[in-house]
Amino acid sequence: MWNQHYTTEEEHIWAWADALREEYRAITDAGLVVQIDDPSLAENWDQITPEPSVADYRAFTQIRIDALNHAIAGLPKDLVRLHLCWGSWHGPHTTDIGIADILPVVLQANVGQLSFEAANVRHEHEWTVWRDVAVPDDLVLVPGVVSHATNVVEHSELVAQRIRRFVDAVGPDRVIASTDCGLGGRVHADIAWAKLVALGEGAKAVTSA
Repeated sequence: MWNQHYTTEEEHIWAWADALREEYRAITDAGLVVQIDDPSLAENWDQITPEPSVADYRAFTQIRIDALNHAIAGLPKDLVRLHLCWGSWHGPHTTDIGIADILPVVLQANVGQLSFEAANVRHEHEWTVWRDVAVPDDLVLVPGVVSHATNVVEHSELVAQRIRRFVDAVGPDRVIASTDCGLGGRVHADIAWAKLVALGEGAKAVTSA
Protein backbone atom coordinates (compact mmCIF):
# COMPACT_ATOMS: atom_id res chain seq x y z
CA MET A 1 0.00 0.00 0.00
CA TRP A 2 1.78 3.10 -1.22
CA ASN A 3 1.57 6.20 0.93
CA GLN A 4 0.44 9.16 -1.15
CA HIS A 5 -1.11 11.24 1.60
CA TYR A 6 0.48 10.95 5.04
CA THR A 7 3.61 12.77 6.16
CA THR A 8 5.36 9.63 7.38
CA GLU A 9 5.06 5.90 6.82
CA GLU A 10 4.33 5.40 10.51
CA GLU A 11 1.41 7.85 10.33
CA HIS A 12 0.16 5.91 7.32
CA ILE A 13 0.31 2.60 9.23
CA TRP A 14 -1.59 3.99 12.22
CA ALA A 15 -4.29 5.38 9.95
CA TRP A 16 -4.80 1.86 8.62
CA ALA A 17 -4.99 0.57 12.19
CA ASP A 18 -7.75 3.07 13.02
CA ALA A 19 -9.75 2.08 9.94
CA LEU A 20 -9.29 -1.67 10.26
CA ARG A 21 -10.23 -1.85 13.94
CA GLU A 22 -13.83 -1.16 12.84
CA GLU A 23 -13.65 -4.02 10.32
CA TYR A 24 -12.15 -6.41 12.86
CA ARG A 25 -14.75 -5.55 15.49
CA ALA A 26 -17.58 -6.19 13.04
CA ILE A 27 -16.19 -9.69 12.45
CA THR A 28 -15.74 -10.61 16.11
CA ASP A 29 -19.08 -9.03 17.05
CA ALA A 30 -20.61 -11.58 14.68
CA GLY A 31 -18.92 -14.33 16.70
CA LEU A 32 -16.41 -15.16 13.98
CA VAL A 33 -12.65 -15.51 14.21
CA VAL A 34 -10.77 -12.72 12.47
CA GLN A 35 -7.51 -13.94 10.96
CA ILE A 36 -5.04 -11.17 10.34
CA ASP A 37 -3.01 -12.53 7.45
CA ASP A 38 0.35 -10.80 7.55
CA PRO A 39 3.13 -12.47 5.57
CA SER A 40 4.92 -9.13 5.51
CA LEU A 41 6.05 -9.57 9.13
CA ALA A 42 8.64 -12.04 7.85
CA GLU A 43 8.65 -11.37 4.12
CA ASN A 44 9.53 -7.67 4.33
CA TRP A 45 13.04 -8.69 5.39
CA ASP A 46 14.24 -9.73 1.95
CA GLN A 47 12.44 -6.88 0.18
CA ILE A 48 14.46 -4.16 1.90
CA THR A 49 17.60 -2.96 0.12
CA PRO A 50 20.19 -2.83 1.49
CA GLU A 51 19.54 -5.69 3.89
CA PRO A 52 18.89 -4.28 7.38
CA SER A 53 20.41 -5.53 10.60
CA VAL A 54 18.21 -7.82 12.69
CA ALA A 55 17.93 -5.06 15.31
CA ASP A 56 16.77 -2.54 12.70
CA TYR A 57 14.30 -5.02 11.25
CA ARG A 58 12.86 -5.73 14.68
CA ALA A 59 12.35 -2.00 15.19
CA PHE A 60 10.69 -1.79 11.76
CA THR A 61 8.39 -4.69 12.68
CA GLN A 62 7.68 -3.33 16.17
CA ILE A 63 5.82 -0.36 14.65
CA ARG A 64 3.56 -2.78 12.79
CA ILE A 65 2.90 -4.96 15.85
CA ASP A 66 2.08 -1.87 17.92
CA ALA A 67 -0.37 -0.73 15.25
CA LEU A 68 -1.91 -4.21 15.13
CA ASN A 69 -2.40 -4.18 18.89
CA HIS A 70 -4.16 -0.83 18.56
CA ALA A 71 -6.43 -2.24 15.84
CA ILE A 72 -7.47 -5.26 17.91
CA ALA A 73 -7.64 -3.57 21.33
CA GLY A 74 -10.73 -4.68 23.23
CA LEU A 75 -11.55 -7.62 20.97
CA PRO A 76 -12.00 -11.11 22.46
CA LYS A 77 -8.53 -12.65 22.28
CA ASP A 78 -9.84 -16.09 21.48
CA LEU A 79 -11.40 -14.69 18.29
CA VAL A 80 -8.21 -13.11 16.96
CA ARG A 81 -5.61 -15.11 15.02
CA LEU A 82 -2.41 -13.77 13.46
CA HIS A 83 -0.90 -15.61 10.50
CA LEU A 84 2.70 -15.06 9.49
CA CYS A 85 4.64 -16.70 6.71
CA TRP A 86 7.41 -15.99 4.25
CA GLY A 87 5.20 -15.08 1.32
CA SER A 88 4.51 -18.66 0.22
CA TRP A 89 5.85 -18.06 -3.29
CA HIS A 90 7.32 -21.09 -5.04
CA GLY A 91 11.05 -20.48 -4.94
CA PRO A 92 14.20 -21.26 -2.94
CA HIS A 93 13.50 -18.90 0.01
CA THR A 94 17.21 -18.81 0.81
CA THR A 95 16.94 -15.16 1.84
CA ASP A 96 14.16 -15.71 4.42
CA ILE A 97 14.77 -14.36 7.91
CA GLY A 98 14.65 -16.99 10.63
CA ILE A 99 11.61 -17.11 12.88
CA ALA A 100 13.82 -16.85 15.98
CA ASP A 101 14.91 -13.38 14.84
CA ILE A 102 11.37 -12.00 14.72
CA LEU A 103 9.56 -13.91 17.47
CA PRO A 104 10.57 -11.49 20.26
CA VAL A 105 8.50 -8.85 18.48
CA VAL A 106 5.76 -11.03 16.99
CA LEU A 107 4.94 -12.57 20.38
CA GLN A 108 4.00 -9.10 21.62
CA ALA A 109 0.88 -9.25 19.43
CA ASN A 110 -2.18 -9.46 21.70
CA VAL A 111 -3.77 -12.31 19.79
CA GLY A 112 -5.21 -15.60 20.96
CA GLN A 113 -3.73 -17.71 18.18
CA LEU A 114 -0.55 -17.57 16.11
CA SER A 115 -0.49 -19.39 12.77
CA PHE A 116 2.86 -19.99 11.08
CA GLU A 117 4.67 -22.19 8.57
CA ALA A 118 6.20 -25.26 10.20
CA ALA A 119 6.07 -27.91 7.46
CA ASN A 120 7.96 -26.57 4.47
CA VAL A 121 11.54 -27.68 4.09
CA ARG A 122 13.02 -24.22 4.58
CA HIS A 123 11.47 -23.67 8.01
CA GLU A 124 10.51 -27.06 9.47
CA HIS A 125 13.73 -27.23 11.49
CA GLU A 126 12.68 -24.12 13.42
CA TRP A 127 10.26 -26.08 15.61
CA THR A 128 13.11 -26.32 18.13
CA VAL A 129 12.80 -22.58 18.76
CA TRP A 130 9.49 -23.17 20.54
CA ARG A 131 11.18 -25.27 23.23
CA ASP A 132 13.17 -22.26 24.40
CA VAL A 133 11.04 -19.19 23.70
CA ALA A 134 8.72 -17.76 26.36
CA VAL A 135 5.29 -18.39 24.84
CA PRO A 136 2.48 -16.37 26.48
CA ASP A 137 0.34 -18.64 28.64
CA ASP A 138 -2.86 -17.79 26.77
CA LEU A 139 -1.47 -18.15 23.24
CA VAL A 140 -2.60 -21.07 21.07
CA LEU A 141 -0.09 -22.19 18.45
CA VAL A 142 -1.43 -23.00 14.97
CA PRO A 143 1.54 -24.61 13.20
CA GLY A 144 1.39 -25.70 9.60
CA VAL A 145 1.85 -29.47 9.50
CA VAL A 146 1.11 -29.97 5.80
CA SER A 147 2.65 -27.73 3.17
CA HIS A 148 1.47 -25.91 0.08
CA ALA A 149 5.07 -25.94 -1.19
CA THR A 150 5.08 -29.54 -2.45
CA ASN A 151 2.74 -31.80 -4.38
CA VAL A 152 3.89 -34.72 -2.25
CA VAL A 153 1.16 -35.67 0.22
CA GLU A 154 2.57 -35.94 3.72
CA HIS A 155 2.28 -39.31 5.50
CA SER A 156 -0.09 -39.13 8.44
CA GLU A 157 2.65 -40.33 10.82
CA LEU A 158 4.90 -37.45 9.72
CA VAL A 159 1.98 -35.10 10.37
CA ALA A 160 1.57 -36.63 13.83
CA GLN A 161 5.29 -36.19 14.54
CA ARG A 162 5.07 -32.53 13.57
CA ILE A 163 2.06 -31.98 15.82
CA ARG A 164 3.74 -33.70 18.78
CA ARG A 165 6.67 -31.29 18.60
CA PHE A 166 4.39 -28.40 19.46
CA VAL A 167 2.27 -30.36 21.92
CA ASP A 168 5.46 -31.14 23.82
CA ALA A 169 6.33 -27.43 23.85
CA VAL A 170 3.04 -25.91 25.04
CA GLY A 171 0.61 -28.76 25.79
CA PRO A 172 -2.20 -30.43 23.82
CA ASP A 173 -4.84 -27.82 24.67
CA ARG A 174 -2.82 -25.07 23.02
CA VAL A 175 -2.11 -26.55 19.59
CA ILE A 176 -4.32 -26.48 16.50
CA ALA A 177 -2.86 -28.41 13.58
CA SER A 178 -3.17 -26.48 10.34
CA THR A 179 -1.75 -25.94 6.88
CA ASP A 180 1.35 -23.82 6.28
CA CYS A 181 -0.69 -21.42 4.16
CA GLY A 182 -3.69 -21.57 1.89
CA LEU A 183 -3.61 -24.59 -0.43
CA GLY A 184 -5.97 -23.14 -3.05
CA GLY A 185 -4.21 -22.20 -6.26
CA ARG A 186 -0.92 -23.69 -5.07
CA VAL A 187 -1.61 -27.39 -5.44
CA HIS A 188 -4.26 -29.27 -7.39
CA ALA A 189 -7.59 -29.54 -5.55
CA ASP A 190 -7.31 -33.34 -5.30
CA ILE A 191 -3.87 -32.99 -3.71
CA ALA A 192 -5.17 -30.32 -1.34
CA TRP A 193 -7.95 -32.61 -0.14
CA ALA A 194 -5.51 -35.49 0.28
CA LYS A 195 -3.27 -33.27 2.42
CA LEU A 196 -6.24 -32.32 4.59
CA VAL A 197 -7.09 -36.00 5.03
CA ALA A 198 -3.49 -36.64 6.13
CA LEU A 199 -3.75 -33.69 8.52
CA GLY A 200 -6.89 -35.12 10.08
CA GLU A 201 -5.43 -38.61 10.37
CA GLY A 202 -2.25 -37.27 11.94
CA ALA A 203 -4.19 -35.20 14.47
CA LYS A 204 -6.36 -38.22 15.33
CA ALA A 205 -3.22 -40.29 15.94
CA VAL A 206 -1.92 -37.70 18.38
CA THR A 207 -5.17 -37.33 20.31
CA SER A 208 -5.74 -41.09 20.57
CA ALA A 209 -2.20 -41.90 21.71
